[in-house]
Amino acid sequence: MRITSKGQVTIPQELRQRAGLTPDMEVEFTFEDGRIILQKAEMQKTRGQIAVERLKRARPRTTLSTDEILALTRGE
Repeated sequence: MRITSKGQVTIPQELRQRAGLTPDMEVEFTFEDGRIILQKAEMQKTRGQIAVERLKRARPRTTLSTDEILALTRGE
């Protein structure tokens, strides 16, 4: 296995399957006794959880009420 000029390496499919590693999964690297250890990250957030967190931080850009917005979308 070679490390690319960008520091990337491909984890063989069999090892990914055995370790339960899937695409977009967060992993952690640690260094112990001269070895690099890769493992699943402790706290993994789903795409839905990330989206909800972003929405909670969002600020409203309008002073319209919900009823006013619905009236606009319905053409009332």
